[in-house]
Amino acid sequence: MGHPLSLEDRIASLNWAPIPVSRILVAFAVAALALAGALGFFNADSGFAGDAPFVVPAVAFAMLTAIFLRRRDIHRLRIARIQAERFSILTETMGDVVVTHDRSGAATSVSGNCEALFGLPTGRLMGRGFFEHVHVADRPAFLRAIAEACAGGQTVNATLRLRSSGLVDRGPYTEPVFLWLDMRARRCAEGQGLRGRGARGHGAIAIFRNISEAKWRQDELESAKARAEEASLSKDHFLANMSHELRTPLNAIIGFSEILGDAELTPDDPAKQREYAAIIHQSGQHLISVVNSILDLSKIQAGAFELQPAPFALRPLIDCCCDMVQLNAAERGIAVVRACQDGLDEVIGDRRAFKQILINLLSNAVKFTPANGEVSIRAQAEGDTLMLVVADSGVGIHAQDLARIGSPFFQAKGSLDRPFEGTGLGLSIVRGLVGLHGGSIAVASELDQGTCVLVRLPLDCRSATEAARTCASIETIARYRRGDEQRDLLQQITVKKIA
Repeated sequence: MGHPLSLEDRIASLNWAPIPVSRILVAFAVAALALAGALGFFNADSGFAGDAPFVVPAVAFAMLTAIFLRRRDIHRLRIARIQAERFSILTETMGDVVVTHDRSGAATSVSGNCEALFGLPTGRLMGRGFFEHVHVADRPAFLRAIAEACAGGQTVNATLRLRSSGLVDRGPYTEPVFLWLDMRARRCAEGQGLRGRGARGHGAIAIFRNISEAKWRQDELESAKARAEEASLSKDHFLANMSHELRTPLNAIIGFSEILGDAELTPDDPAKQREYAAIIHQSGQHLISVVNSILDLSKIQAGAFELQPAPFALRPLIDCCCDMVQLNAAERGIAVVRACQDGLDEVIGDRRAFKQILINLLSNAVKFTPANGEVSIRAQAEGDTLMLVVADSGVGIHAQDLARIGSPFFQAKGSLDRPFEGTGLGLSIVRGLVGLHGGSIAVASELDQGTCVLVRLPLDCRSATEAARTCASIETIARYRRGDEQRDLLQQITVKKIA
């Protein structure tokens, strides 16, 4: 099988059609001489016989006509080569690739600038090669465009992706690079570019322009628009949540302080007065907690939250955090189970940030666990990584909400009549603090089954903080069964190793 012809060579070859006519005339002249010799009208010594005057004009006419047609063919060939040169310059100047297709979509010719523009040799796109390089999802649109172009006289437009020779490294595997192409196809009749071998009837000639950069810019604009809309939605959620979180305790503070400040309304029972004072105190504590959460998140997002790594004992810190949530848990009959691996005595990190991580995770677990449930925390080392696992038997998270957990002010059951209190900042702060330590988070949850959060942190965060992020990555799985917390997460979620 010979090397496929480029489009320029094929166009040049189309202008050789008249050449066989001159050859036929030369053959006719030779045949006439042979016939004259056979009939005795001509011999090599004496030439033509005197009674054969018609042979000389016939042979002379044939020879002169052959010479004329041959000269015309040479002239046409020269013009064809000039046209091919101009066509090549035109395609290179346009920056587009021109391809002719038969009715099945197979490429019958490809312009020579294909490799320079698309990084693909011409030979790889000939025949079914072009179709095989089209993205699988775009092949129906490509074939439909070719069919419509061949059937009618209108220009058909389409957008498709073509696999180039480039590869993108995705870690454990490589992914091919696809170019976005704008396709304009029109019917091409026989004698207009498809008269080569194997082409019958009408085909299509298509111009392909690389619009990858424009497409990527469009995708970036759409992503930016989506982020802006999400930010606007987060702002609305923030205002709604803050209205609820601030007005409720403020109403309690104002109301009970007015009662205690008015001699006529103040109850005579001292126990009742202390109860009102306790409500005011609790409301104030809630307000300062909300303000501190907002300030902490603002510092993390602004990069102003500075870590102070130092060695500290992990087990006493876990006991302290469990004791802080124990009171709320005991009121609802929730058991708080803790376990720390033997030999895991000391880690190096910001103790204040570690405490905030544990308190937020445990508080969320207790908050979303119904009465008589269970919350557990386990800490263990794996190589140079600390794994903290907080699990509960609570209400779980819906699969459609898992993708948004960790976003500021987002709550899985977020509405103005929420069944659970809170600003929705707890996991956002955890995400930021874990990111500052160079760690990662994985979450498994299922409705009515519970939630398990796995936090991976370096045992010594001093080296990891150099490559730290303001937000840790969160990987999720919408399936969870109690008892398999750590194993389930490690086997089913690919958590990026800490560098």
